[in-house]
Amino acid sequence: MTVRRAAIRAALTAAAALVAATCRDDRGPVEAIHVPAPAPTPALATSPGPVTLVGAGNIAKCKATGDDATAALVGGIPGTVFTAGDAAYDNGALTQYNTCYNPSWGQHKARTQPAPGDRDYKTANAAGYFAYFGAAAGDPKQGYYSYDLGAWHVIVLNSGSPNLVPTTATSPQVQWLRADLAAHPARCTLAYWHHPLFDSKDNPYTTVRPLWDVLYGAGVDVVVNAHYAFYERFAPQTPAGLADPAQGIREFIVGTGGAEHVNPDHPRANSAVRNGTTWGVLKLTLDSASYAWEFVPIAGQTFRDSGTASCHAARPVVSAGPDPTRTTLPGRTRSAGATAPRAPVPPRARRLPSPPRTSTRRSASTACVSR
Repeated sequence: MTVRRAAIRAALTAAAALVAATCRDDRGPVEAIHVPAPAPTPALATSPGPVTLVGAGNIAKCKATGDDATAALVGGIPGTVFTAGDAAYDNGALTQYNTCYNPSWGQHKARTQPAPGDRDYKTANAAGYFAYFGAAAGDPKQGYYSYDLGAWHVIVLNSGSPNLVPTTATSPQVQWLRADLAAHPARCTLAYWHHPLFDSKDNPYTTVRPLWDVLYGAGVDVVVNAHYAFYERFAPQTPAGLADPAQGIREFIVGTGGAEHVNPDHPRANSAVRNGTTWGVLKLTLDSASYAWEFVPIAGQTFRDSGTASCHAARPVVSAGPDPTRTTLPGRTRSAGATAPRAPVPPRARRLPSPPRTSTRRSASTACVSR
């Protein structure tokens, strides 16, 4: 009998120890979940202070000098350079990039993040564009990618060929865009590509509206385009062209790189500023929760436009899943044509709910219930 009592006492002691190890007061058991850390977030600059993004589109034409003047502006502005398509007239051939673009804006090639335009696709598969810019232009079959610049997430999209790289709502590019935004829920986000949705020349270019639909839904702040060889700034608006001061996207058209001039002679709703006679560059100063813009004209011209605004808070978006591929470039990692991974998440504890209780007293058999 003494032996049996000792055995029972030992069993009860072990059960109590198990309960103590797996329960904390009356809050239920804790199950440890280890989440593996993904690859680092893409970054070009991680400075805690403001960073600069400067550029234009519609840039170089052989035997013209406008691109030399705008390239001189870029040379005096430190930071990352963007090109918003049609950088080498007339058809983006490699010889035109080497002969017309390279002597001017090519001086800044090492710090340039380009986007393709429709002229680039006048050469089959935009082969000249992708050959000239190399890895900086992303996958030649896609031409869209993203990177982080300071506190901002920057997305480069491709509207150069709706047949080869569609922008329809179900296209791979738009699905990638949704995933990239979900993976990078930054407070401040900017996107640039060639064709604007809205402009004061033609009717809205609805081919790119699916891009706007996704960007607007995610709370993106700024869109920069070119295609039209003028400067235009719109007030924040929705993809339907309705004014939205609180959550709307501010669109800039900056086809002022030096190739030609076009008159924005059909003013559109929400157009705040327009100029069709001045070459220059758009300088964006990107801070942690705000941005400033400045249109800088070439020497001898006086038109300017500048202002500041605060960022939206990023809206929740649904992830499309993990990134099957990533592109690694010297000194940085970028998302390229695939879902980028979420920011690293440390191991965390998931608390399981406790069962309903009808009494403040607990026994070893009912204190913890596995679910």
